[in-house]
Amino acid sequence: MKLVFKFTVIVFLFMAASCGAKTESKQLSTLEISDDKAAELDTAYFAGGCFWCIEAIFERVKGVEAAVSGYSGGDQKNPTYHEVSYGKTNHAESVKVFFDPKVVSYKTLVEIFFGSIDPTQLNRQGPDVGKQYRSAVFYKDNGQKQIATEVKNRLNQSEYNGKIVTEITKFKAFYDAEDYHQGYYEIHPDDPYVRSVSKPKVEKFMKHFKDKLKEEYQ
Repeated sequence: MKLVFKFTVIVFLFMAASCGAKTESKQLSTLEISDDKAAELDTAYFAGGCFWCIEAIFERVKGVEAAVSGYSGGDQKNPTYHEVSYGKTNHAESVKVFFDPKVVSYKTLVEIFFGSIDPTQLNRQGPDVGKQYRSAVFYKDNGQKQIATEVKNRLNQSEYNGKIVTEITKFKAFYDAEDYHQGYYEIHPDDPYVRSVSKPKVEKFMKHFKDKLKEEYQ
């Protein structure tokens, strides 16, 4: 498994070197949310394995204005991809979701999250192994904590027989990932990892949550 992981990291870094310029526009577009629009939005934070896939899933949800890949869950400030991917921090690859609560509820986002990962895998998602790939919901306040806990408990009883290991933990901070990670799924559909790991997860989400998709993805 370590050999697979190292190979995956090499692929990531190789692709990163060739696409920094292309991904810059995605990062900038995320930051172009107007002040008026930003005032209407709320934020949610999730970790569920590789952030390329989780970002792509939430970008397709009605009511989500933007999703940003980054790092959360640890104490180190401004971690790099190299540090996180090699397990040198306690951060997990995470996604920050900007959403309009008038269009999509936080509860729905949590349900989509659990429905798009395997919440029974401890410190891994598929071929990605290590605490940096753990699944987690980082709640900002008691309201989010209560909703996330209720969804987790319901699914644990109805579908997973008490096997869910996803963390429900207090949000500390979020650090944007490097530009080349932003929008990676859309920009590199032929990347071997995207085709073999990310695409099946995104397609699973789109099949099971058809009524939650933005019009352009229906």
